[in-house]
This record gives sequence, C-alpha cells and structure tokens, in this order.
Amino acid sequence: MTIVQTTILALAGSQGWSLRQMDVKNAFLHGDLKEEIYMSPPPGMFTTPSSKVCRLRQSLYGLKQTPRAWFDKFCSTLLAFRFTQSQFDSSLFLLKTSVEIVLLLVYVDDIVITGSNTELIKQLQQNLKAFFHMKDLGPLQYFLGLEVQITPTGTLLHQHKYTQELISLASLQSGNSVLTPLEVNLKLRQEEGELLSDPSLYQQLVGSLNYLTITCHDIFFSVQHVSQFMQAPQHLHLAVVRRIIRYLKGTSTRGLFFSKESSLQLVGYSDANWARCADTRRSVTGWCMFLGNALISWKSKKQDRVSKSSTESEYRAMSSACSEITWLRGLLGELDFPQLQSTPLHADNTSAISDRH
Repeated sequence: MTIVQTTILALAGSQGWSLRQMDVKNAFLHGDLKEEIYMSPPPGMFTTPSSKVCRLRQSLYGLKQTPRAWFDKFCSTLLAFRFTQSQFDSSLFLLKTSVEIVLLLVYVDDIVITGSNTELIKQLQQNLKAFFHMKDLGPLQYFLGLEVQITPTGTLLHQHKYTQELISLASLQSGNSVLTPLEVNLKLRQEEGELLSDPSLYQQLVGSLNYLTITCHDIFFSVQHVSQFMQAPQHLHLAVVRRIIRYLKGTSTRGLFFSKESSLQLVGYSDANWARCADTRRSVTGWCMFLGNALISWKSKKQDRVSKSSTESEYRAMSSACSEITWLRGLLGELDFPQLQSTPLHADNTSAISDRH
C-alpha cells in the first residue's frame, strides 16, 4: 500500500465514492513481446524429433520481460479509453470530464476503481472485460493483505487477520497484551551480546511488522528501531520484537479511518529525536501528513548524518516533511482537489520555529 493508495481511499471516504475491485486472470499472458524470444517446442508438438524452435508472440510466466509487457499492454488499453497516467504514480490512471472523475489503481493484476460517477465506473468495467479475462470482485473488501470495511460514517482500513497470523508465528497466543510498543527510554545498541543462533525468525517477525506499519502507524518508530539489527540480532532484540507483537494483541482491530465528514485541508506535523541512536548519535526524523482528520502519509527514519544540535535535527526533519507536502499538493491538484491555501507544518522546537524565515 502506497501513499497514493491511502490518499485515494481518504478521498473516496470523504466524498462517499464507491470502491470496486477487479482481478485479471492470467495477467502475464496478455503482454505483447517487443524482443525476439524463442523456446523449445513443448513435448508432443512434433511426432518425430525436430530441430525447430518456436518464436513467442505473447509473454509467458517466467520471462523477465513479462511484468513490463503486461503493464505496457494494460497501460495502452487504458490510454485508448481516454484515461491519462498520473505524473505522480505510474500505477494510477485518471479519467476526467468537466464535472466527473474516475480513478483506477493497478497493482500487478489487482485493480481498484473509484470515482464520482458509478455509470462511468460500470462502463469502464465492461470495457476492460472486453479486452481482458477479468473478474468483478464487487465492493472493495480485501486488497494486498489489507482489510477494508465500508461503514455509514467512512472507510476503515486494518490488518486484523494479518496481525493474528503474526501473533501465532511468534507463539504469543496465550500472552498478555501491553500498553506500549516499547519500554520508556529504551535504547538498543549493537554492543556485544548473546547473538541468536538462527536470526531467521527475528528477520521474519520484523519483516511482518514492517508490513503492518501500513495501518499500524503507532508502531512505526518501534519497528524502525528494531530493524537496525537484522544482520546480527541478539536475544534482547528478539524480546523487544515480541513486546511489540504483544502490544498489537490489544490493538489489532485498529487501523486507518477515512471519515465522510473529513475536510480536505492538508496539514503536516514534524519532529526529531536528537541523537537518538546510541551507537551513531544520529537523530531520528518523524513526520505525518493529514488530509483533514485522515492520516495519509507518515515516516520515521534515522537521519543520514549527525546533527550538531537539536535545532539542526529539527530542520532536517522539517525539510523532509516539506518535500512530502510539495509532492502531496501536486498529487491532490492532479486529482482535482487543489490546496488553495498554504499547507501548515507544525513543529515543537522553539529555535527552529523562531528561525523559520
């Protein structure tokens, strides 16, 4: 799930648009190959041994060209339907009239369609079925491992099922939940300690936690912290990961909610934790972006260099946040929801605020 996808869901929730899902059957067989590729004939094609080979006209699963060939074919088909490809994300396509808009998101062979006109959406679905073997999955309910619930007041995006699978993987079904992902003031180090004999479980758990940050933004900082020890995790690091999962036991039904009553004003919040890393003394950038009251973008990442003061670390975080704001304003403008006013960016460092000009 990308920022574009959460933004589209936020807009659909606030505008009351329907969300439809489609699936392409054998998507990779639809692509047209540009290269000359030959293959040995399949068994039984010739009754006697032959030195003949077959030239492929369509793409096949297993070819390195196949994913691109499929996307190019799908893209050209949509362009023929008078869609335009987004300048901000190549997987987003738009159909605009003077008063209506239809949006299509594609992720390999999974497609989500939304927009202001249900008749245009139905027409698009029929046109796609005429070109590709597709199945209409109805209202959006499950997309890329994310559960989507449409309620009278908005759209809820969560990963309850995925969280339960992770709890089982960590063998924590019978454990109690905790109130916070990390203990207060915890600072993990790369110092010598007892290494795990097999780091694969740690790596698998942290990788799963990373995917959960799509909807569980409250664990983003914690997951960023434990992700630094993937190559040589210690028993202490695994204990911290298990605590994060125990926290999720009590919050698995939470997620991102996109309200129908949300405004469409973009607002940003930025912060930095000066010299947070105990090993490198580098700071951690953190920011989040809201569209009205809907969280659509967030980040928690160690900065790439040491800051000499808290003000410097805050400036770096604010600079990163401003880049995201600039990109989001462009995306929203393309989607016909332009930000007519300046976008406020909130920060809490007195020096950074007083020197902002």
